[in-house]
Amino acid sequence: MAWLWRASAKFSLVASAAGGGVTAALIASSDDPKAALKLCTTVPHRLFRDAVTAANIAFDYEYSLWGLAEGSSERERIKREVHLRSARKLQELCFKNGGIYIKLGQHLGQLEYLVPEEYVRTMRESMLNKCPVSSYEQICSVFKKELGDTPDKIFSEFDPVPIASASLAQVHVARMHDGQKVAVKVQHTHMTDTAASDHATVELIVNTLHRFFPSFDYRWLIDEISESLPKARNFLDICWILGILCFLIHHSCILFYFLLNELDFLTEAKNSEKCLENFHKLSPHIANYVYAPKVYWNLSTSKLLTMEFMEGAYVNDVKTIQKLGINPHELSILVSHAFAEMMFKHGFVHCDPHAANLLVRPLPSSKASILGKRRPQLVLLDHGLYKELDVQTRTNYASLWKALIFSDANAIKEYSTKLGAGEDLYALFAGVLTMRPWNRVVDPSMDHLVIQGNESDRLELQMYASQYFHEISELLRRLPRVILLMMKTNDCLRAVNNSLVQGSSMETFFIIGKVSSEAVIEAKLLQSRSLLTWLNVELNKILLEVRLWGMQVALWLLQLRKALSWSNQAL
Repeated sequence: MAWLWRASAKFSLVASAAGGGVTAALIASSDDPKAALKLCTTVPHRLFRDAVTAANIAFDYEYSLWGLAEGSSERERIKREVHLRSARKLQELCFKNGGIYIKLGQHLGQLEYLVPEEYVRTMRESMLNKCPVSSYEQICSVFKKELGDTPDKIFSEFDPVPIASASLAQVHVARMHDGQKVAVKVQHTHMTDTAASDHATVELIVNTLHRFFPSFDYRWLIDEISESLPKARNFLDICWILGILCFLIHHSCILFYFLLNELDFLTEAKNSEKCLENFHKLSPHIANYVYAPKVYWNLSTSKLLTMEFMEGAYVNDVKTIQKLGINPHELSILVSHAFAEMMFKHGFVHCDPHAANLLVRPLPSSKASILGKRRPQLVLLDHGLYKELDVQTRTNYASLWKALIFSDANAIKEYSTKLGAGEDLYALFAGVLTMRPWNRVVDPSMDHLVIQGNESDRLELQMYASQYFHEISELLRRLPRVILLMMKTNDCLRAVNNSLVQGSSMETFFIIGKVSSEAVIEAKLLQSRSLLTWLNVELNKILLEVRLWGMQVALWLLQLRKALSWSNQAL
């Protein structure tokens, strides 16, 4: 742990020196001196806050655990206390800096298999929809600028207290003059002010860490961010969204930033409509079970979004879901099915499916069964972060997941290599995607990818993450950015499924195997140029259906055996 404390001290000194040295040059050479001056006064403050928090956390671990025997119950008890204190310090940092830092906290809360429980619980309780809010005066200023009047004039009713606040915006309930209840999403006013300073802060942090720790090379992140900066006008039209893959192993905390996107609510509105259109055109068998709120275009701009108000329960609120008559297990399957269709067939993927962005309600057209059960309908919220996969990437990704489900080691190597992992890191890539060690990935048993969600699984994953940290860093550097986003999406979906079924289920992987296999067959049919090729693909399709049918029968038998064992235990 001492190395982390020394690194923090070095980082603080270098950051201070670097910050003072470049300020004058930056202002003098800038096309917009006013914006440059604001940037130069903001970055050191935020950077100093980052460094102080990191040093504080590092010192707490070092001091609190000093002299305690490794593996002792006393050390474990103290370590959990430090985890909780450190999580609260990190939470405070995220709230103070806002914006992308809250995105960091949100994603940290999804990594329950890699991060200590105290961090996950702290971040989930506060980061999803209970973030700091903009004042009503700030909201009114946005309305006046975007729509020309205050919200109380535009709507017949407008609640000044938001029902939810996230990293980029907050949501208010309003009622239109025709009586229609709507949700109004308003962008935080500070987002445009902090985007450039956060970019400069991350650039300095990444470059400094690489200087002292050459193996920590995430300079490619800066290139990704910088590519979009020229598209901004005076920093007012752009904000990049932060995703992180974070491992906190024993005493270490390693943060990776990736991901950028323009913050434009009109783009978000178009994404929501395109998403539903894809389900109706490409996945009609599931289209009725997926919904997105209607957009009111006449009351929407790049910083304001007015949508149909949706009643429902968040997907991690199991008690409310059960009160609605919905089976959480059935909902878990629906979530997996919907996103498998997006990834493998649509190639247009909602990449931020954390619990606050997914609602569930009873399917409007369905009636309750004799037992009072209702079919679920998944409501997708926050369509700001989507990624489009080209046909080749989508097909290779589907082929990889098909190989993972069927434990096909040769195909796993082939498609991992095609996606950029390389022949030396393909096994690690498979492990990162599935959160399973290689021996489990290639195990032919039905439940080889199932995560039980217990402490043993958590500790095993943390051990592997610590052991292969440098290889994971290299893997992340190699992979296309779109695949990194798919990995982030998987993290979110894994957290949602764990909240619904306490781990992962075989049915979930069966659905993934089925949809990915169908996507691969469809791609081959489109590429077939001769009758012989077409016949070969059709034969493979029949064989695949037989194999999937066999898997389904085996799944039913396993479920029956579990049900019988539970009934015997009850007796």
